[in-house]
Amino acid sequence: MFGNISAFANGNMFAGLFGNDLFVRLSEESRKELLEKEGASLLERMKGRPMKEYVVITKAWRKQHETARTWVIRSLDWTSKLPPKKKKEQPHRLSNGKTRLLSGR
Repeated sequence: MFGNISAFANGNMFAGLFGNDLFVRLSEESRKELLEKEGASLLERMKGRPMKEYVVITKAWRKQHETARTWVIRSLDWTSKLPPKKKKEQPHRLSNGKTRLLSGR
């Protein structure tokens, strides 16, 4: 996602990298807890447009593997409980150059 690596559960993104930053998707309660940590912030893939369910973990995650692991596991646990994303219809190019939509692919 966003030209970087992301992890998904049931079609829902729960963690990933945005540049050198590690982000996780969290419940409201967990977001509040993580945002109290120095250096944590809401994920903004475009300045001034935060993705309110996603929090960037402090840069110390690179040296504090267990802390990062804890937040990623919490993110996976919470996101796994969300309803699965429905698959979008994907365009399929035919040999004659035209396209048609294929369901569930």
